[in-house]
Amino acid sequence: MDTRGRLVAGSHNRNEFILINADENGRIKSVKELSGQMCQICEDEVEITVDGELFVACNECAFPVCRPCYEYERREGNQACPQCKTRYKRLKGSPRVEGDEEEDDIDDLDNEFDYGNLNGLGPQEGAEAMLSSHLNSGRGYHSNASGIPAVSAHKTSPLSSEIPLLTYGEEDSEISSDRHALIVPPFMAHGNGSHSASFSDPSIPLQPRPMVPKKDIAVYGYGSVAWKDRMEDWKKRQNDKLQVVKHQGDNDGGNFGGNEIDDDPDLPMMDEGRQPLSRKLPIPSSKINPYRMIIILRLVILGLFFHYRLLHPVKDAYGLWLTSVICEIWFAVSWILDQFPKWYPIERETYLERLSLRYEKEGKPSELASVDVFVSTVDPLKEPPLITANTVLSILAVDYPVDKVACYVSDDGAAMLTFEALSETSEFARKWVPFCKKFNIEPRAPEWYFSQKMDYLKNKVHPTFVRERRAMKREYEEFKVKINALVATAQKVPEDGWTMQDGTPWPGNNVRDHPGMIQVFLGHSDVCDVEGNELPRLIYVSREKRPGFDHHKKAGAMNALVRVSAVISNAPYLLNVDCDHYINNSKALREAMCFMMDPTSGKKVCYVQFPQRFDGIDRHDRYSNRNVVFFDINMKGLDGLQGPIYVGTGCVFRKQALYGYDAPAKKKSPSKTCNCWPKWCCLCCGSRKDKNAKTKKEKKKKSKHREASKQIHALENIEEGINESNAEKSLSMPQMKLEKKFGQSPVFIASAHMENGGVPKNVSPASLLKEAIQVISCGYEDKTEWGKEVGWIYGSVTEDILTGFKMHCHGWRSVYCIPKRPAFKGSAPINLSDRLHQVLRWALGSVEIFLSRHCPIWYGYGGGLNWLERFSYINSVVYPWTSIPLLVYCTLPAICLLTGQFIVPEISNYASLVFMALFISIAATGILEMQWGGVGIDDWWRNEQFWVIGGVSSHLFALIQGLLKVLGGVSTNFTVTSKGADDGEFSELYIFKWTSLLIPPTTLLIMNIVGVVVGVSDAINNGYDSWGPLFGRLFFAFWVIMHLYPFLKGLLGKQDRMPTIILVWSILLASILTLMWVRINPFVSRDGPVLEVCGLNCD
Repeated sequence: MDTRGRLVAGSHNRNEFILINADENGRIKSVKELSGQMCQICEDEVEITVDGELFVACNECAFPVCRPCYEYERREGNQACPQCKTRYKRLKGSPRVEGDEEEDDIDDLDNEFDYGNLNGLGPQEGAEAMLSSHLNSGRGYHSNASGIPAVSAHKTSPLSSEIPLLTYGEEDSEISSDRHALIVPPFMAHGNGSHSASFSDPSIPLQPRPMVPKKDIAVYGYGSVAWKDRMEDWKKRQNDKLQVVKHQGDNDGGNFGGNEIDDDPDLPMMDEGRQPLSRKLPIPSSKINPYRMIIILRLVILGLFFHYRLLHPVKDAYGLWLTSVICEIWFAVSWILDQFPKWYPIERETYLERLSLRYEKEGKPSELASVDVFVSTVDPLKEPPLITANTVLSILAVDYPVDKVACYVSDDGAAMLTFEALSETSEFARKWVPFCKKFNIEPRAPEWYFSQKMDYLKNKVHPTFVRERRAMKREYEEFKVKINALVATAQKVPEDGWTMQDGTPWPGNNVRDHPGMIQVFLGHSDVCDVEGNELPRLIYVSREKRPGFDHHKKAGAMNALVRVSAVISNAPYLLNVDCDHYINNSKALREAMCFMMDPTSGKKVCYVQFPQRFDGIDRHDRYSNRNVVFFDINMKGLDGLQGPIYVGTGCVFRKQALYGYDAPAKKKSPSKTCNCWPKWCCLCCGSRKDKNAKTKKEKKKKSKHREASKQIHALENIEEGINESNAEKSLSMPQMKLEKKFGQSPVFIASAHMENGGVPKNVSPASLLKEAIQVISCGYEDKTEWGKEVGWIYGSVTEDILTGFKMHCHGWRSVYCIPKRPAFKGSAPINLSDRLHQVLRWALGSVEIFLSRHCPIWYGYGGGLNWLERFSYINSVVYPWTSIPLLVYCTLPAICLLTGQFIVPEISNYASLVFMALFISIAATGILEMQWGGVGIDDWWRNEQFWVIGGVSSHLFALIQGLLKVLGGVSTNFTVTSKGADDGEFSELYIFKWTSLLIPPTTLLIMNIVGVVVGVSDAINNGYDSWGPLFGRLFFAFWVIMHLYPFLKGLLGKQDRMPTIILVWSILLASILTLMWVRINPFVSRDGPVLEVCGLNCD
């Protein structure tokens, strides 16, 4: 799409559309070209017809069959295609046989496609027919009675050239990938023989001939023993050739000369091209088996522990005992929910070389799938434009075909600062992108590339590298100055609002009431880089906002990007990143495509999640910002089940999964249909016969419109047996249902049907721009399934967990990809207050999901969700409730020290063994997890500490806010965490920001310290005998203090001084609680203290 670098704004509801100095492009023309093919029955070359086109026998699956075999099959055989079993239709020049249609001199295949009925089209072509009829009204198009677009009879339809081209493995550079109805692997594309006879005269009788002379022609056919033997022979020949290739260095001749091997067209598909693009790497049994044994042993020890605790109550402190037991039972359930999803951890490995061999043939256009990249931002004053610009630059410079990448930046704050910063970024990208690709630098975000402390000359051999690097660094510093100037200017908003350079008022001056805006900065023909090469698309989007509408925050912005990208570029995959997460590995998209485009397992993958890695965190990671335990242990465990959960950024999606479709399901093998009962069971036999008869009839009625991938071997096509695609099912739905699901945009509905993406080439840019403005209007989602079943799911501030959960419930699986070089890096709020607010937001979203209909405890049964995967999702929404027992349990040590009571009676030898075994099993579980997860003990201990800190502060407040919001209707807003750091390394770590989240952990800390002092003082006063019982209470208190130690350091800051306000509030609260305890003291006998005679004679 080309808008000539001008802004497009408008409102569909108000019938406003402003196109500032934008010119329409000419239509794109396509070229049609066909190539040769080999008959899969007799291995002769398929001839060219008199019309100059390749002979196609079956128009359903285009299985390669020559004309003599086609004629023989129609006259003597079962008159059906060997692959899809569809009955052959008569072609021009072919003699009639019994069962042909009665019309004379009519080619049945010429009448196969009736544009008045989309059932004759595949999903891709039917979608484009709908799209063209909507956008090209007045050009000879009309609709039939059913409302489906049709083509007028008196005009030549431009759609006639859009019939899927049967190119059979050979593509022309001007034919887009979505125009190939069936693409057969290259090993079928050549033959050694040709037919000598011409069959243009139908009167010439054809002599029947066996396809293999040694075999009986009556029993020859696909599915027979003879066919299986032939396929085994073919496989053996392929493997023999492959062995020759592997050992050709040791062969000096043999049956194959060196030239023959090099010229053999089958070789690319035989070796690397036919290999999987990724593989699973299970954890070694020496690590995982002891880990599982410890888990089972820990379960047994837990049973013994609770058996002892329940049978030995503390009568003198029954309330303390009962409270502690309830908390311990809750902790045990939480541990089970967290532990068992890690039962099958795996790792994965990708093969980027195989991906290139399969999809990037030399001398041909790249066949890699297109990817739309989404970057979301809201407030440029809290999310600095320079960081957003670096993220965008890393996307534009990614190692991927430029025509396959489109970057969409969502500005949900409609800030002119973001718009102007992107304008400057697009200009700098013209210099930065060619520099990155010329010298292959990493990372490709200039801020982090120029600031990294390493030898930048390592592995660089280009003589001009140093000179060009210095020049580029100077260019980037000038670019930073321009961005800083824009930020300084934006600090003070003019009274009349902002105006653009041409004097036009900025449409987004009112943040809560403005039209939708679209700006194409890069991607049109007028803008190239400094070397004249094409650049990826860069598109600015700000959705329409009006008072009275619920815009659903980030989830609503992401859904708007899904729709506008489907109209403009319509890539089959999308990557979403936060504005502060830049691409650290330029091959990140290729890593994801190794899973998405894998012909064997890629069809069921809904998204590929990458781990989050961070810059700017201190070496000790005081507040566990890296979250290493979650990303390197928990997520690997989930990858062995149904896949990792979606964490909100660094994730590549399949758009078909976002559209709410179910995952493709494989057909059951015939042996598993109804063989569950013995044959002597009459009832089952009768029902089995009826079912088999029904299925056979249904199979004959159904036509199989299955699009085959170019990379899948023909034998895989036969054996794979996947049901019809989601697009075909959706295409057969009534138009009213489609509009109710996707909204009233025929362009988007048509785009949603295109599983392989792409937009029609006979549509004007102006028409697409109007549709793009419509789909980002604020009322577009009304009475649709957006946010319910389609796109990002609404109902929680943590839309990421909810969205991934819905996909897994539809039967999809996800993949966890950990490249050697981290794919993405971002910034984290290393300040204590910002970190707690971030955790508060996550926990609040979990509480909202728990109290909604999408709670995994009761939602999604009967779908495709794995039961251990469900455990993980339950744990992700239940953990904020753990804050209540955790807060109580951390208070118990102080109470025990102040009252002299304890939660455990006098410990026997048996109890000592049980307690010791429990602590040892806990430590062993952690050690083994660190071993197979590759996590250091420092990271593991920091994670344990912050689990307590966040549990007694952020999780507790999130639980209260969630209950008020859902049950009381009191809405709460979360603060966007700071993304940028001040001057000085880790300077923000020591900044103190007041928040009420700091009060509960500070109070716990003071109470336990006071309890330790009181307990030790009491033991000193009472003598030696009181030290024994004191050790258990002190251990309990020190456990709490050690977990809260990072919090204490955060309060003291760099100056080792606690803020006065925190100290005053905490001492006041601790004093009140202590005085109330002394006054009430529910755990002391009502009859007063028990007095005993000491036995000493004091006289």
